[in-house]
Amino acid sequence: MASDPVSIALPPPGAELDALLAALPDTPAVFLLRAANSRPYLSKTALLGRRVRRLLKSADRLRSALNLRGVVDTLEYWSTSSRLESATIFYEQAREFFPDTYIKLCNLKMPVFVRILTANPFPRTQVTTRLGGRGAAFGPFRTRANAEGFEKETLDLFQIRRCQEDLDPNPDHPGCIYGEMGQCMRPCQDVVGRDEYATEVDRLTEFLQTQGRSLSDTVERMRDRASADMEFEEASRQHKRLERIQGAWKLRDELATDGASMHGVAVVKARDPHTVLLLFLLDGAWQTPVPFAVEANAEKPVSMDRRLHEVVHALLPRTRTVQERQEHIALLARWYYSSWRDGEWLPFRTLQELPYRKLVNMIARVAG
Repeated sequence: MASDPVSIALPPPGAELDALLAALPDTPAVFLLRAANSRPYLSKTALLGRRVRRLLKSADRLRSALNLRGVVDTLEYWSTSSRLESATIFYEQAREFFPDTYIKLCNLKMPVFVRILTANPFPRTQVTTRLGGRGAAFGPFRTRANAEGFEKETLDLFQIRRCQEDLDPNPDHPGCIYGEMGQCMRPCQDVVGRDEYATEVDRLTEFLQTQGRSLSDTVERMRDRASADMEFEEASRQHKRLERIQGAWKLRDELATDGASMHGVAVVKARDPHTVLLLFLLDGAWQTPVPFAVEANAEKPVSMDRRLHEVVHALLPRTRTVQERQEHIALLARWYYSSWRDGEWLPFRTLQELPYRKLVNMIARVAG
């Protein structure tokens, strides 16, 4: 995912090493200090030169327990221009060199999803940090509390069971309060069969995949039809139902979507002041960052819209495991929901539906 690093062979301690370190740029970077026959030292910094000089300072200036002078023999670094770029490069290097501890090293917290569990013949929902498994996953949410609030309000719109037991339907089952209130189809008491219950689960899945429109559009049409027929009590009832649907949907967090097929592009500043960096997330996986010049080549002027189409058509999405996609989405969630987000995010359903006009405006804002 990262571009090739700058690699520098470090001379033995002495004047030559000091001169080399003094010439290092004080720019944001992810860097590796390598030593023969041992794991490298991996870190990221806002000031590369100053940080490396501290780690390789002369013995007579030693004030820290960590001093790598005379131990490491190679410096590799990736200059970065945004915190998202730094995070993705650091993650890739940590995963390669520290496969057992990279999650902890990246301080990566798995995001929360609302999942529809389909292992049981009568599916239910669950708030979880696992993206994999059977059934759709909707997220990521900022916090577990946000996910639980959205789950509760959404289930109030459907008759999906809320119990967690592995159901074995029986007419003698005691049931629960939700069944008594008509908020559950009571599969536990064998009131409905698998096919009828599956229809309700499909309605919930469609609600999540269409951003609530599958239900709100239907209720809106019913309201308008009742109003046109001067059935004002029914129209009022459907209007209140529509408000509940819209209120439930507003509880979702901004990134929340179908996690298994999450698409979007982050636009961040690049090192060149006339360029931005496009980081595409396709099917929940980060692709190789694409530098994009804001201004076209003066000799061959081409519109930004056309150049963006060329960039998208040249993308070669890479296959990732479910675990990798979950970690990539965790990187996005940490950046997007943070107070230090330093770019803009544009979600889209598929590459064919990418809103190019919005992306052009976004690039102009970030570059400006």
